[in-house]
Amino acid sequence: MAEERKPLLLTEEAEEDRIFGISLRPQKMEEFIGQKELVENLKVALQAAAKRKETVEHILFSGPPGLGKTSLAHIISHETKSRITSTSGPALTRPGDLIGILTNLASGDILFIDEIHRLPKVVEEFLYPAMENFQIDFIIDKGPYAKTIKFNLKDFTLIGATTRAGLLTTALRERFGLFHHLNFYEVEDIAQILRRSSKILKLSVDDGGFSEIARRSRGTPRVANRLLRRVRDYAEVKEKGKMTREVAEKALSALGIDSMGLNDVDRRVLRAILDFYDGGPVGVESLAATLNEEVDTLVDVVEPYLLKIGFLKRTPRGREATRLSYAHFQKSYPKELQGELFQKK
Repeated sequence: MAEERKPLLLTEEAEEDRIFGISLRPQKMEEFIGQKELVENLKVALQAAAKRKETVEHILFSGPPGLGKTSLAHIISHETKSRITSTSGPALTRPGDLIGILTNLASGDILFIDEIHRLPKVVEEFLYPAMENFQIDFIIDKGPYAKTIKFNLKDFTLIGATTRAGLLTTALRERFGLFHHLNFYEVEDIAQILRRSSKILKLSVDDGGFSEIARRSRGTPRVANRLLRRVRDYAEVKEKGKMTREVAEKALSALGIDSMGLNDVDRRVLRAILDFYDGGPVGVESLAATLNEEVDTLVDVVEPYLLKIGFLKRTPRGREATRLSYAHFQKSYPKELQGELFQKK
């Protein structure tokens, strides 16, 4: 019998975490912390549309999970005083699913599609005329009796969210008027988000506690809020409710989150590259097979942060561990690689 896999630490969202995440979600643009350039551009687009009394152009948000794509969609709904209908690419398996949603949208409504890169091709094609002309064409009957019926839709705004913008077809991507990429947050912004969350949760945390949690949060608000609640639990049980830097260090270490914010999955990935593949290069499919993980999990969840902190690099031949990875695991950097590095310089 195959061994049951443990859920990925800090990547698979429990129902409790999802509910808490919704309660901590900012409601207004002024409450959204970080991504300053993106927020300013969105404000301009919303104000311009309001002055012209038009619906906002279709918007595509891309970036790693947990950075605020869904939150921004709901904020736009709040700012424009419009109703939002949320779904996801994998949930829309048939054209009829999409047609039912589109025909029920009122003027100015927002349709939010998460993981839009996973839309089936046959469903995606129904979106093209809907986005461009606010019309859909569907066929009734078959063979010589087939008829095409054109249905006019109310003007709506489609907001798509994706962690893999490169998987979007050119035809779909070009129909979005606004394209924004969300980057990982700075530690200072994460600390500010934690302060806001602690007020909502009525927690008492000192500045050192905020800084320590922020430093280990992978630059991701969703992870930061999750760690804040785990530190709260640890503090209530073992430290009489005190949430200081020292308590945060103990709690996060107990969870397997090290000083760089790496969790068990990150370390397994890096150790596999260092130990089994001699530092790389190794293809992501081979790496996933070695770890018994999904390729999408490695590409969407693990790799972005490791690339951002310089622990991993992508090459035409595959993934390679960097000098920083060797140092973090206290391994000697191979002499042949040192020679290559010297020659490049």
